Amino acid sequence: MDDTTASRPKSVGTIASHKRTLAACVAIIATLGATAVFANTNNLPGKPMVTPVADLSATHQDSQSEPGFANLVDRVKPAVVSVFVKADQIEDVVGMSDGQSDGQDGDNPFQGQPFNFRQFGPQSDNGNSNGNAKPRHHLMQAQGSGFFISADGYLITNNHVVDHAKTVEVAMEDGKRYPAKVAGTDPKTDIALLKVEGSSDFPFVRFASSKPRIGDWVVAMGNPFGLGGTVTAGIVSANGRDIGAGPYDDFIQIDAPINKGNSGGPTFNQLGEVVGVNTAIFSPSGGSVGIAFDIPAETAKHVADELKSSGQVVRGWIGVSIQPVTADIADSLGLKAAKGALVDEPQDGGPARAAGLKAQDVIVSVDGKPIKDGRDLARTIAGMSPGKAISIAVIRDGQSRNFDLKVGKYPDDKAAQHEPPADTDTKLGMTLAPADSVQGAGSKGAVVVNVDPDGTAAEKGIQQGDIILSVGGKSVSGPQDITKALREAKKQSKRAVLMQLKTANGDRYVAIPTA
Repeated sequence: MDDTTASRPKSVGTIASHKRTLAACVAIIATLGATAVFANTNNLPGKPMVTPVADLSATHQDSQSEPGFANLVDRVKPAVVSVFVKADQIEDVVGMSDGQSDGQDGDNPFQGQPFNFRQFGPQSDNGNSNGNAKPRHHLMQAQGSGFFISADGYLITNNHVVDHAKTVEVAMEDGKRYPAKVAGTDPKTDIALLKVEGSSDFPFVRFASSKPRIGDWVVAMGNPFGLGGTVTAGIVSANGRDIGAGPYDDFIQIDAPINKGNSGGPTFNQLGEVVGVNTAIFSPSGGSVGIAFDIPAETAKHVADELKSSGQVVRGWIGVSIQPVTADIADSLGLKAAKGALVDEPQDGGPARAAGLKAQDVIVSVDGKPIKDGRDLARTIAGMSPGKAISIAVIRDGQSRNFDLKVGKYPDDKAAQHEPPADTDTKLGMTLAPADSVQGAGSKGAVVVNVDPDGTAAEKGIQQGDIILSVGGKSVSGPQDITKALREAKKQSKRAVLMQLKTANGDRYVAIPTA
């Protein structure tokens, strides 16, 4: 694409208006919306531009009948940017960003066992276990991708790209660079909204109004390994993937190759609309193996709108801890199918308890919308505005019951305003805090605030956000109880104890070594 075309941002906006041993690395793709032409190269008079499903045999009859993406790329490329970040990184508070020191460019990886994706937690100070040691500061540089969503300079990237950023700069396709400010971030969905000043006529793209179907063609653009604008294509492989990255996982899986540096950019459908923001890849090697994960456009748009209007995302909350309904649980409760969300315990002071919900209730629908599982319930409630009146249908003792309540505001929005008291267990490699200091009064257990990717906790699959409920059969009220339980087990010559965890996917037990 020549400089003349790149200098015409309006064409992009106008056309768009028409429409994470194994490692799993974080990646992102940025792309813009425009109308894609999938034309047979033998466009003879009377032949359609897009081969109908009924006429797919015609494509196989001519080896030259291949789809092309050049027109789409020409139109959307100006809206895709490279994002460069400098951060004053503190080693024991390092967050999602895994940019590298010593002037190296980098991108943040999710890391863990297959289909057990997790984010990097804090790193210890070169093995120094002295809790009073001062954290070391060092310069970290990271890079990713992004894309404009409005002509006045708002653009989207990943939160892990700009986390702890001191300066952010974006580079356009034509080489121009602009300083950018972080307008807001949402770690739970890994979305960040940036604002660039200096023009009111930036090229931009729009989000698709519906999810792509499995098998649909998609095109991804971004800044892999710092190479700049790179285009890859593939198909949608799956929808609704849960990779353990956060409480609201609902990823689109694609096979378009993306790598480090792609983080934060979009993936397009054939109409040039953004269908997702690439955030993670599954990779044994650290590079693309054809499995990538996108934040759905619907989620990205909602988060961006919230960040633009208020600088934060306000989520609904009803105050229940839940776990999945397994086949065994369904059978024991007399349910016809293993669907819904089993209430483990309604929280004190929450709307659900006030409305009358009890432990062992199975939530099967909200306002008439069927609830498939706990993740579905979490996303449904989180997307509602606090104060909204809703009706929840549950199965209790084999009978259907309905409860009316008003959605509350997710308490984490307030808890995020202060740092909870935390203890770092260097032997297990995780930082813990009392649950009630993070999730509100009445919460039980100890919350995993951060996880050392090279520690025992990470090896056992423990993730940030997990809640430790008991150790060796004894209930936990805070980090000190965990240390005490492990010490007692060791005195009894036990080599390991069972630790009960409450995770985003339900309760589970892990065996933790005492030595």
